[in-house]
Amino acid sequence: MVNNVSAHYDSLIDENNDSVFDPEPLKIYMERWDGAAFIDLLDLSVSKSVLEIGVGTGRLAIRTAPLCRTFTGIDISGKTVEKAKQNLKRFNNVTLIHGDFNTFDFSEKFDVIYSSLTFMHFNNKADTIAKIYSLLASNGAFVLSIDKSKNKYIECNGRTVEIYPDDPETTKTHLHNAEFIVESVIETEAAYLFSAKK
Repeated sequence: MVNNVSAHYDSLIDENNDSVFDPEPLKIYMERWDGAAFIDLLDLSVSKSVLEIGVGTGRLAIRTAPLCRTFTGIDISGKTVEKAKQNLKRFNNVTLIHGDFNTFDFSEKFDVIYSSLTFMHFNNKADTIAKIYSLLASNGAFVLSIDKSKNKYIECNGRTVEIYPDDPETTKTHLHNAEFIVESVIETEAAYLFSAKK
């Protein structure tokens, strides 16, 4: 079993996995978690600053960075961040951070924070959501996609990675406890999409 999440994602890069260049059928498959409905919930504009938690190689960032004033992405995998820097180099409003979201000391507030297929890696979800709330500007928005699967492990290329499944009711409770106003919960084939305001 691989207990180190960053090692797993570093290995994916070593194995030439880059979701930015997924074939079309796989891109369509991934939209079950963060397709058009997810992007619409972000309500992006060129006046807004945006943070993506779990930026990966930039699969979503390529779509969102052109729609905002500044884009910041953070990821725990150093090799993934280096790949994202290559994939996003044409955008001059992008900052990419190699770090753990829960321990990184951000120096700014954001208008929009979003995350897709990343919360399964956070064990203490209440603390993570509370930190997100603290990083949002007044009236800021948080958009989250959680996987419907209740799997406790990811099996990939001979590796087993422990994850912490999400539950929509528990997620809603964490959001309320952090003082978020939950504006909508959308159910898709594979995910629950949350939109919450500070």
